[in-house]
Amino acid sequence: NEVIETDILIVGGGPAGLSCAIKLSQIFKTWEKKPEITVIEKAREFGSHQLSGAVFDPVSLNELLPNYKNLNPPLETLVAEEKVYYLTENDKFQLPIPPFLSNHDNYVISLSRLTRWLAEIAEKEGIMLIPDTPGDDLLLDDKGGVCGIVTKEKGIDKNGQRRSNYQEGIHFKAKVVILSEGTLGSLTRKAIKKYNLDAFRQPQIFATGVKELWKSAKPLKPGQVIHTLGYPLSSSEFGGAFLYTYQDNKFCIGLVIGLDYSNPYTDIHYQLQNLKRHPKMAGFFEGGELLEYGAKTIPEGGLLSVPKLYGDGFLILGDSGGLVNLMKLKGIHLAIKSGLLAAETVAEAFNVGDFSSEILKHYEVLVKNSFIWKELKLSRSFRCGFTFGPAIGLLNAGLSYMLGGFSPITFQLEAGYTHMKNKRNFTVVERYFDEKITFNKLTDVYYSQAIHEENSPSHLVIKDPSTCITKCKEEYGNPCENFCPANVYEYIKDKSEYIHINFSNCVHCKTCDIMDPYQVIEWVVPESGGPSYKNL
Repeated sequence: NEVIETDILIVGGGPAGLSCAIKLSQIFKTWEKKPEITVIEKAREFGSHQLSGAVFDPVSLNELLPNYKNLNPPLETLVAEEKVYYLTENDKFQLPIPPFLSNHDNYVISLSRLTRWLAEIAEKEGIMLIPDTPGDDLLLDDKGGVCGIVTKEKGIDKNGQRRSNYQEGIHFKAKVVILSEGTLGSLTRKAIKKYNLDAFRQPQIFATGVKELWKSAKPLKPGQVIHTLGYPLSSSEFGGAFLYTYQDNKFCIGLVIGLDYSNPYTDIHYQLQNLKRHPKMAGFFEGGELLEYGAKTIPEGGLLSVPKLYGDGFLILGDSGGLVNLMKLKGIHLAIKSGLLAAETVAEAFNVGDFSSEILKHYEVLVKNSFIWKELKLSRSFRCGFTFGPAIGLLNAGLSYMLGGFSPITFQLEAGYTHMKNKRNFTVVERYFDEKITFNKLTDVYYSQAIHEENSPSHLVIKDPSTCITKCKEEYGNPCENFCPANVYEYIKDKSEYIHINFSNCVHCKTCDIMDPYQVIEWVVPESGGPSYKNL
């Protein structure tokens, strides 16, 4: 295998990884011998796999780049108006805005655009940025610590045979590896399992969010931030919706649902289409134009699910470590801050020439002494309250906020897929789309610009296919057809029964890996491809 040596290897070019790289470059400016920084990213372009709501708190960005306003950042829309509604099937009721949802001095942004901007700054700093390079495995040294990664081999056909353009995986070797891969990162999962980093932690739980970007046919006031509870979700489902307005009469609509629902027929993509039909929402879409679509998963476990964030030769940042404030519906500022703290720790490790956990553990100390931990502590019981419905959830959130995070409703949350119930308890709902305001999954996938090499192995692996057409079909009705927001899984009954995997549709949200009730689906990194988000 080809070997590329660097001093610092950052896996994942999102806000956490790029902020870490930029901060390291700033620190090293005064050093006589400057360590080399390399950032690899699985997307073909930096920012292409980045998706969030998003209302952005610039506190960490201001710390990284105090002059950021002079650098033409993509933060064009300051929050101008905020509303929270509870939706019934045909009406809406305005609710008071909880203090933890206040977005004064925050911005409505596109995370994919913000990431591309950070990548441009990193490039100007002389940092090596390598896209289209997914990490496939960890490299270990003689003592069992992490000393690098192996990238995905390329040029394998769908039958597993080498093609003429075959390339072995590259060995990137480094003194320290920084894992900032986002939700359910492939290398992060391996590190957590190998080094038992989640010992004595609650299991991580997740939600899936789907989002569409639209161009309105009517004038819109930029900076509107609308959050909703209730319809189209049932009282037993955790989640909510958002609608944010940008400049140039553009706006986004999104729906998030916790991946611990019980109904195997739940389809978040279709629920988003239902939301757009709501009498109080449909006016935004009439005569408008759909521009983009995407989906991603979000870690929701909070403080009690954060794994150990370090080990010999490596650190874990941002969403990979579950650093998300669910109460505030924010994680980007925490991801950036984790990158800054990691940079300080790595610089200290280079000063003493020691990259063992004894030195790198200082990163976790810094995290626990920062506003990251303060926010996670304050929101630690937020998710538990909503197990009993939105009313008790909101009451519990307000109470725990006033009590500094304490709540009488605190208990261990179980992995979401364990909550799914037999299909006999539920009714199949017939779905329809007008292809003007509401669209089927394939149409929306087109607007994600997802693409994978058709003649390559599927990166969605069903470890026991027989389970799908026996146990899963009989008990749950193959819920993968419903919970996947990209129409990847399709039950086929021809001469035989099987699940056909349309892996080229995949938008890399990883819902299937999380929500499969039998845990036989595994998402692994493809050799290339995925969505191509521009403004999500």
